[in-house]
Amino acid sequence: MKFNWGTGLALFYGIFVVVLVAAVIKSTQYDNSLVSDHYYADDLKYQEHYVKLVNSKSLLQDVKIIRDKESVYINFPAEVGAVQGDILFFCPSDSNKDFKVAVTLDAEKKQEIPIKDLKEGVWKVKVDWQADGKSFYKEETIIL
Repeated sequence: MKFNWGTGLALFYGIFVVVLVAAVIKSTQYDNSLVSDHYYADDLKYQEHYVKLVNSKSLLQDVKIIRDKESVYINFPAEVGAVQGDILFFCPSDSNKDFKVAVTLDAEKKQEIPIKDLKEGVWKVKVDWQADGKSFYKEETIIL
């Protein structure tokens, strides 16, 4: 077989088609799910989130998130009144593992959340809470 320009052109287009088909197959296997199912609505609520962050910065003592081997402890500031809200444990690698806990404090304004059954990896603890007529937000990354 003689290798001329026609053979080279056919070989080039053949390789091009094979690479294109491989790229299409690879792209269909990629999980392109979004972190949030309602990301447009979440984007519109960003101003509210910003106000919560500003309110959190104005506190004398911030919310403390402390982790040990079996639990995560959330310590709220003593300067605020009655606290209510939610604590979200967010797993960036698998949204099916996410769970939410309501804020229920003891007399020392602390909450313990057991973590011994959670999957190892990176978790984001998002504390969204209200007290004294204001909303606050704290987020911290923990590694289990």
